[in-house]
Amino acid sequence: MAGQSDLMDVKIKVSIEFGVSGSALEDAMAEFDELSVAGLIREIVDKAIACDEISTKVEDGPNTLEEYDQLSSS
Repeated sequence: MAGQSDLMDVKIKVSIEFGVSGSALEDAMAEFDELSVAGLIREIVDKAIACDEISTKVEDGPNTLEEYDQLSSS
């Protein structure tokens, strides 16, 4: 069995895509007290595996509830 000194830090880059209803998005953002989808994902991942550093970016779709509202009113 490898000793603790053999462990090293790693960076992992992932891409995820998910669909969510507007009400579920609002509820999740309120529960985690976040103002953006990027912040919400960062909080969820950090709570799950306690990362040292997390960077998130929304590449497509609304990142805030204001952006969601703009899409739904179009």
